Amino acid sequence: MAPPEPARDRRPDPRSRQAVLRAVKYLGQHRLDTAGALISLLLVAAANLAAPQVVRVAVDRGLAVRDWSVVELAVAGLLAIAVVRGLLTFLQGFLAERASQGVAFDLRDGLYARIQKLSFSYYDQAQTGNLLTRLTNDVEQVRTFVGSGVVQLAASLAMLLGTIVVLVRINAVLALAALGTVVPIFFVLRRFVKRVGPLFGQVQQSLGKLNTQLQESLQGLKVVRAFRGEARELAAYSAINDTLRDQNLESIKAISNSFPFVNLFANLGTVAVVGVGGVQIFRDQLTLGELVAFNSSMAFLLMPLISIGFLAAQISRAGASAVRVFELLDTPLELTDAPNARVLPPLQGKVEFRDVVFRYAGAEAPILKGISFTIEPGQTVALLGATGSGKSTIINLIPRFYDVTSGAVLVDGQDVRELTLASLRSQVGIVLQEALLFSGTVKSNIAWGRPDATLEQVKAAAVAAQAAGFIEALPQGYDTLIGEKGVGLSGGQRQRLAIARALLTDPRLLILDDSTSAVDAETERAIQRALDALMRDTKKTAFVIAQRLSTVRDADLILLLDQGRIVAQGTHAELTATSSLYNEILGTQLKGEGGAP
Repeated sequence: MAPPEPARDRRPDPRSRQAVLRAVKYLGQHRLDTAGALISLLLVAAANLAAPQVVRVAVDRGLAVRDWSVVELAVAGLLAIAVVRGLLTFLQGFLAERASQGVAFDLRDGLYARIQKLSFSYYDQAQTGNLLTRLTNDVEQVRTFVGSGVVQLAASLAMLLGTIVVLVRINAVLALAALGTVVPIFFVLRRFVKRVGPLFGQVQQSLGKLNTQLQESLQGLKVVRAFRGEARELAAYSAINDTLRDQNLESIKAISNSFPFVNLFANLGTVAVVGVGGVQIFRDQLTLGELVAFNSSMAFLLMPLISIGFLAAQISRAGASAVRVFELLDTPLELTDAPNARVLPPLQGKVEFRDVVFRYAGAEAPILKGISFTIEPGQTVALLGATGSGKSTIINLIPRFYDVTSGAVLVDGQDVRELTLASLRSQVGIVLQEALLFSGTVKSNIAWGRPDATLEQVKAAAVAAQAAGFIEALPQGYDTLIGEKGVGLSGGQRQRLAIARALLTDPRLLILDDSTSAVDAETERAIQRALDALMRDTKKTAFVIAQRLSTVRDADLILLLDQGRIVAQGTHAELTATSSLYNEILGTQLKGEGGAP
């Protein structure tokens, strides 16, 4: 038997109201459109309230005494009111939509800017699908309410107050009878909002999980099919989809269970008005025109009430989304420029680790333990070790993708935490093991880090990366469009484009994270010769994580890591003579020139 499902928390998120108010403040940047929409809606409300009064005049002073001229004036007045109301309704809708789109733009812009600045430790734990939901669906929910809902709410409240004033002025006794049936409606709507509010938060969370499942399935489609996992993936997706459906149905059920009572009490109000009004007409305390006007105005009492009820539900949905949006906007930036950060002058290439300890967020044990070494300008350093020994972590600390837990990383004698990120990273070229390319041309991908580069400069970088040959064989050469993540190119071709991209920025410090793992031995040798010549001529410092003997054999320094510590360092000849672990790696992990172990 499956374990019982945990009880759902139906309490509204206390942060929801604050998040909605904060979202509403974004309208301040679009105050003219917001004010225009609000004024238009108030004028529409005034026109709506004026129409029954024109009908009252037509009945009492025209039809009752057979004065056709009064009826003609009333008809003309109603026609004018209809035209004005139509124009104002259009204006209100246009201005409210423009304000809402402005708010959505501001939120998306702010979210994207925040995402670009968040530390890698955040993405180590965040789900991409959840982030996409916040940027799309959550922003849309906030936009819908903030742009039009706020204006509608203000107009509904004004309409409600104006209708009550009009009803009391027509007949106080009838107004009391009508309002007596309205009071229960407030309690029904209050119960509805308390029930449906938490549901909307659950819906948004489930939608984020659904997007994450979809994204992971699409990214791992080949793996799924290779291991015949289609049924498992479908089952996982269906389970989340079922939950999302049930939550939406529960929200609809809450609406279905509440609004029939609203209509019931509204109809009871009409019954009370007709009954009490009929008695007053027989007693000559009320005219027929006044009863018609009162009953027509009653509709304007119910309309804002229903509108407020739906808007209250919309507030709950927008509140749940706003909480998620502002959670992301308020996520602290762990890696920022220090208040007194200095601009790094032209880099010479010296790198020093001083007793560095590093632990990933949420991890119990550090991945690096007391790492210390010094690399002189122009040296090529090879990092070797088993998977999980800390090689990639070391190179991630140099451009300050993460901050050390303790100790210090220095470039040219300066702590990277005391330098501006832009000046540091602009002088570091990185080629990751997974060569990520973007949708666009070959030229735009190579020039990604230097968009103003000329075609000649792009070609020179491609030649240095041994990529020029296959690029020129493409249908449109450097103008050939490549798909998302470099679809259509082999792994080796993508890696060579990534190397060319790094070389084009002319970095003083080059980091190669197993960047030639997808190329054949001959191409790797050609790339290595080109890189060696380039680094000799320009005296670049290079950190290399590699799996081939040819990559590390000529390195100036080899750092051998094991379980987060440097257990040996030296040249290939020195380590061959002194380190049993290095010799073991030579026999088991590194590939020789021919590609065989």
